[in-house]
Amino acid sequence: MEMNLPRAFWRLSLTWIAAATAAATLLAAQSASAQGTFITVASTTSTEQSGLFKQLLPEFTKATGIEARVVALGTGQALDMGRRGDADVVFVHDKVAEDKFVADGWGVRRFEVMYNDFVIVGPKADPAKARGKDVIEGLKKIAAAGAPFASRADKSGTHAAELRYWKAAGVDPTQSKTTWYRETGSGMGPTLNTASGMNAYALTDRGTWLSFKNRGELEIVVEGDQRLFNQYGVMLVNPAKHPHVKKEAGQKFVDWVISPEGQKAIAAYKIGGEQLFFPNAKPDR
Repeated sequence: MEMNLPRAFWRLSLTWIAAATAAATLLAAQSASAQGTFITVASTTSTEQSGLFKQLLPEFTKATGIEARVVALGTGQALDMGRRGDADVVFVHDKVAEDKFVADGWGVRRFEVMYNDFVIVGPKADPAKARGKDVIEGLKKIAAAGAPFASRADKSGTHAAELRYWKAAGVDPTQSKTTWYRETGSGMGPTLNTASGMNAYALTDRGTWLSFKNRGELEIVVEGDQRLFNQYGVMLVNPAKHPHVKKEAGQKFVDWVISPEGQKAIAAYKIGGEQLFFPNAKPDR
């Protein structure tokens, strides 16, 4: 019996080691799986800098167990990320560009999510006398006065809207002899910082403006024009173009953000009691 004890003990030890190894392997696999449950969302600086995602994403993760990692860029750059397959979902605000993105096969389907509006901010003294509800007349007065204007100039949704307004006003502010038009080539927050430092006018989405702290002498001078309506859309990047796209997880994000739960979370986000975004998803269309 004494001779068999070490052998039995050895067999038992091997059993323990095998069991411990299997448990460790399973734990590592589960950990790797959990770490891999994330999607990349290419979105705009306005959704990020307004603080919306800080409220929205934890609720999405809680509901689905999926982590959403946001890359905040201008809309044009976000759509480019989708075209390259560097994102699973695109969440932006330039309907013309979004429709083309889907028509060209890069996105599966576009869903409307929410809206807010653009405003023109400027010095309280309003040296260009641009104050009012007409965005086109306001820009004409800014150009005529040669008053400083800070532009994102980053191919974002806000920049695309700004260029449409300038065109409607019959003004080309990018011409070489223009000195009052300053192109920052940056996001909404940095552009507002530039405008604040220069005491200049700027076009911004209301959400970023409400969350912006470094206002200086700036205030809203033009608002209320129907042409300032700002719609956001969401799209799954087409896995037929990029097979590595996380189709199921990405679609869960799209489905959640347009669901009653996601829409409620969007409506609940406020700063100083003021709602920043207004849900208007139509998931059945």
